[in-house]
Amino acid sequence: MKYAALKRHDIANGPGVRVSLFVSGCRHHCRGCFNPETWDFNYGKPFTGEVLDTLLRACNHDFIEGLSLLGGEPFEPENQPEVLHVVQKFKEIYPRKTVWCYTGYDFEKDILAGKLGPWETTKQLLDLIDILVDGEFHLEEKDLKLRFRGSSNQRVIDVKKSLASDEVVLWDDNDGLFEPDVK
Repeated sequence: MKYAALKRHDIANGPGVRVSLFVSGCRHHCRGCFNPETWDFNYGKPFTGEVLDTLLRACNHDFIEGLSLLGGEPFEPENQPEVLHVVQKFKEIYPRKTVWCYTGYDFEKDILAGKLGPWETTKQLLDLIDILVDGEFHLEEKDLKLRFRGSSNQRVIDVKKSLASDEVVLWDDNDGLFEPDVK
């Protein structure tokens, strides 16, 4: 896997200060994408053990709330094995910190339907993700007032509650708590 960027202090892609990994490779090619260079699977640098160590060390501060995964597309089948490895290592060291993941894929139609490579890998990844922001970016639905997403069609999903209840449970950030807004 290649990656486009590693941000050590990101406040735009989840609550609090986070470490964000931008992976390379995306088949969505959303019109108006803020990161179109990451569509190319060969863009950026190889994600090595040294880069993983750097990422994990960057998370070793009390003020870091967690890890955010973006792209490109973390759920592309080619990226899932390495993304899973990253998240496993992260959760092993920081079990109380959160993992947010951004995907252009739809939670039910694509991810839960098993359309993105080996289901075992996808399921393991889902089990470690706390919040999933799903859906392609739609330029015509762009809304700068939205937190943690770019267009109104995208959803901020509490993955653990959704998997437990077998229905989509959205995260409500009005009070910073997880609320059972179901859609």
